[in-house]
Amino acid sequence: NKKSETEFVAVRFGNVLGSNGSVVPLFKKQIAEGGPVTVTHREVTRFFMTIPEAVSLVLQASAMAQGGEIFVLDMGEPVRIVDLAENLIKLSGYEPYVDIPIKFTGLRPGEKLYEEVLMEEEGLRRTSNNKIKIGKPIDIDEKEFVKELNILKRVAFNNQDEKVDLIMKSIVPTYVRREEVV
Repeated sequence: NKKSETEFVAVRFGNVLGSNGSVVPLFKKQIAEGGPVTVTHREVTRFFMTIPEAVSLVLQASAMAQGGEIFVLDMGEPVRIVDLAENLIKLSGYEPYVDIPIKFTGLRPGEKLYEEVLMEEEGLRRTSNNKIKIGKPIDIDEKEFVKELNILKRVAFNNQDEKVDLIMKSIVPTYVRREEVV
């Protein structure tokens, strides 16, 4: 954003119900087929909002944009995915675990039990809309960042995986190798 005449902004939010990739159409299909409904883990939670709510808040955030902001939408309280599955089964006229089984498949590599909408070091600033906040971008030394990216590109090109992890950790202190996340 600092180097362009174009205003770049980002909007962070959770899952949009009914959108492509949403778990709701998958659950409905699994229920219609007689189950099982598949959930990765009993304690997995996610944030959800409706398509109209997401569109409205993204448009409002874009109207507030001055360039460089990271807008963070208030997603409300997280929902346990198993609760969502159970409710959809009941709303379809069935009894969960009796008529339609729920199968727990286990977390996939890199998948987290809980989503983080905002990282602690980012901070938040209020806007005129209480559903939209602005996260403080993390300050970086651009020259050092470009230098590290070029090093990363070289080691990745040479398939030096162990060095890739070390460089990623130096660029992104919160980086965790995908296989290590549970």
